[in-house]
Amino acid sequence: MLVEFRVENHRSIREEQVLTMEAGRVGTADDPRPRSVDGYREPLLPVAAVYGANASGKSNLLDALGYMQIAVLHSHRVWEPEGGVPRYPFTWDGYRTQPSSFELTFIIDAIRYEYGFVVDDTQVLEEWLYAWPKGYKSVWFERELDGDLHQYKFGDGLKGDKRLIEEVTRPNALFLSVATQHNNAQLTRIYEWFWDLRTINLKSKKHFISHPTGDRWLSAAFRAQGSTAEEDKQGQSQLQSLFHLLQAADVGILSMKPDPSDSNKLLVQHRISAEDEWLPFSEESDGTKVLFWRAPLLLDALQSGGLIIVDELEASLHPLLALRLVELFNDPRANSNNAQLLFSTHDTNLLNGLASEAPLRRDQIWLTEKNVDGATQILPLTDYKPRKAENLERGYLMGRYGAIPFLGELAAANWNEVI
Repeated sequence: MLVEFRVENHRSIREEQVLTMEAGRVGTADDPRPRSVDGYREPLLPVAAVYGANASGKSNLLDALGYMQIAVLHSHRVWEPEGGVPRYPFTWDGYRTQPSSFELTFIIDAIRYEYGFVVDDTQVLEEWLYAWPKGYKSVWFERELDGDLHQYKFGDGLKGDKRLIEEVTRPNALFLSVATQHNNAQLTRIYEWFWDLRTINLKSKKHFISHPTGDRWLSAAFRAQGSTAEEDKQGQSQLQSLFHLLQAADVGILSMKPDPSDSNKLLVQHRISAEDEWLPFSEESDGTKVLFWRAPLLLDALQSGGLIIVDELEASLHPLLALRLVELFNDPRANSNNAQLLFSTHDTNLLNGLASEAPLRRDQIWLTEKNVDGATQILPLTDYKPRKAENLERGYLMGRYGAIPFLGELAAANWNEVI
């Protein structure tokens, strides 16, 4: 599970910003949403939502997590040896030449890890990985630039031929990325955590891999359709989960199947269709298509655990469906493997009701806004100390917590001159 993310000097984010999934001192003792996790002292949250005006930096925060994933997965194999480090620093105030920093704290198999790196335009300046296997900090490796040379420090907790990996690690590649290619079992487990990170609708499409889970999930589900084989039971369960989500969204779809004439296409059957009447899925609405292609990643996360990041959760979805997805991740019965959903949104329905009864806890809500220098700041709603009896949706729309657009000039404009 994700514990904390830190980022500095990435796109509109200038100074270090921090997002934590650690539960705060809010809610009641019987609130089922915070999860007790082996390997960490405090309960963690399964959902976090980021609110803010357009261009306030919501997407850039999620983009930073995606960038970190790409760096881990591809810096060794994809980044050109002489091509430096592709990055996106804050443009103004001299930050264009300043380093960018990324750090994650997360739990794998009841062990807490902290991994991070610092880069500039040409190379990796620092990289580190710490573990807490028995509750005490263990240095696995530390890397820093000393003059023109990269110096490494390895702890006893990291096994294997570390020096060989050091020798073949380029200045512009991450040690973690290289170690996995050389079959270091311990570091491969960390690499796999980044590989399992699912992303949806992130703005910089060219910088994000297409996660194969969705295609594999759908293939297994449709392959199992109508089968009586024992090994196909999981696929049948997956297909039922997909149909249930589509039916809950009230898009009118009763069933789906591959097109017999073209296995790359799908046919759908609607509630009002004749029993043997199937229509091309390509003719469905954009909202139905968005839901269909997002659903496997969301459902797979609920079934197997892991972190899923969605920019604009409500895009092309009915507000009630977005609410249902949040409820599923918050529900320990539906989300028994502690999957986490991190998303940006403008959907204030998720804030609806009193703070003590709203779909999102106060510590699950984060707010972004830009300061006078155009730099993004991210703050938890808890910093504003809303009362339990406070209507969060109304408070947000009234600007009580910031993170909404300033409409004064817009309201005062002479629209007869504009139109």
